Amino acid sequence: MSQFRTERDSMGELKVPAEALYGAQTQRAVDNFPISGLAMPRQFIRALGLIKSAAAQANADLGHLAQDKAKAIRVQAERVAKGEFDVHFPIDVFQTGSGTSSNMNANEVIAHLCAQAGTAVHPNDDVNNGQSSNDVIPTAIQLSATLTASEQLLPALAHLRQVIDARAAELASVAKTGRTHLMDAMPVTFGQELGCWSAQLRSNIARIESALSRTRLLPQGGTAVGTGINADAQLGPRVCAELAKLTGVRFESADNYFEGISSQDAAVELSGQLKTLAVTLTKIANDLRWMNSGPLAGLGEIELPALQPGSSIMPGKVNPVIPEAMAMVCAQVIGNDATITIAGQSGNFQLNVMLPVIALNLLQSIELLANASRLLADKSIAGFKVREDKIRQALDKNPILVTALNAVIGYDKGAATAKQAYKEGRPILDVALETTGLPREELQKLLDPTALTKGGIHGGSAGG
Repeated sequence: MSQFRTERDSMGELKVPAEALYGAQTQRAVDNFPISGLAMPRQFIRALGLIKSAAAQANADLGHLAQDKAKAIRVQAERVAKGEFDVHFPIDVFQTGSGTSSNMNANEVIAHLCAQAGTAVHPNDDVNNGQSSNDVIPTAIQLSATLTASEQLLPALAHLRQVIDARAAELASVAKTGRTHLMDAMPVTFGQELGCWSAQLRSNIARIESALSRTRLLPQGGTAVGTGINADAQLGPRVCAELAKLTGVRFESADNYFEGISSQDAAVELSGQLKTLAVTLTKIANDLRWMNSGPLAGLGEIELPALQPGSSIMPGKVNPVIPEAMAMVCAQVIGNDATITIAGQSGNFQLNVMLPVIALNLLQSIELLANASRLLADKSIAGFKVREDKIRQALDKNPILVTALNAVIGYDKGAATAKQAYKEGRPILDVALETTGLPREELQKLLDPTALTKGGIHGGSAGG
């Protein structure tokens, strides 16, 4: 038996692998773009399948597609959406900028599957009925990004916040040295420090949800340039209604198809919010690394769970591998955002022509952040131990606590007291006993680290 079969398209005949479910147009793209070996992401292929299913039903309801063909297309398109045939989507990400090759890949695979199941459908006339690559691919980007963010990222961030909030409540009364410029500052509690992380994540979730309210507005129905040529005027809204049924997410037809086809502003906005999240998660990861540093010569405030040996040459070394992985994820996401930003600028007249690379980077960012957030929650934050003895030592020797005496002894005497404590390496309380003339009991009250985490003015007036 031959390992190839002959397929035909508008440009002529072409040999296609015998077992391939796709046809000539897909094969031409495979031959034309041997660039990276990166195929389109799974979630993007899922979106293509969902769109083809929704469009088939909408066209049938509007009387533009026979019911038997629509049913056959829906069955096979939803199998594509579930991932049964991803191996038959081999086209490189770096292809035609409209993603036409990937749209035709979906059309050909679904048509081939329908034929195998006993219903003849045409990839262009039936599977692609009322559609163009120019509205299908932008819709697939927004659909896949919205679903992946809703199903993976937002739940992961909610879980991370829940773990952080639980630890913040558990450690609400444990005071530690605060730091500004990486230098000793007034005390805070672990609850306050972790509460900051939680507040940052809350803001990030709100930003992402806001961006998703725009990615849910789909340009399907605009066809080639946004005018809706060759499509029923009701096709776009009906496709969105079908997609809502299939996914449980409220998708709506865009008010202006030209915007969704000629620009990728919604994707650029969402990527920008992912970049902001990456900045937040970098801070959290680095705070954990600093607090865990040592354990003897660093800050040594916490002990992260030991997950694996840290060195091939230094026995017993254990490193903060999860925060390091998170920091690398965040660097990748920030780089992806730069790519998406440049690609978003490539909307010339009625079409953006960097759609596949936007899909790749946007979906990668969402999935990386989702996966790493769960790891950070479960393998770092949930299980770290607080080294209270080390924290207490640092607090007792922190000369910056003298700030609490400003209202009693004044700034200048406070500065002199702090410098003496630094120079002699003695607890601030002992030095303040000598320099202020205040009784030990009053100083202990004024310099109590836990009380100082509550803010406000401590002590009486110094008369200036």
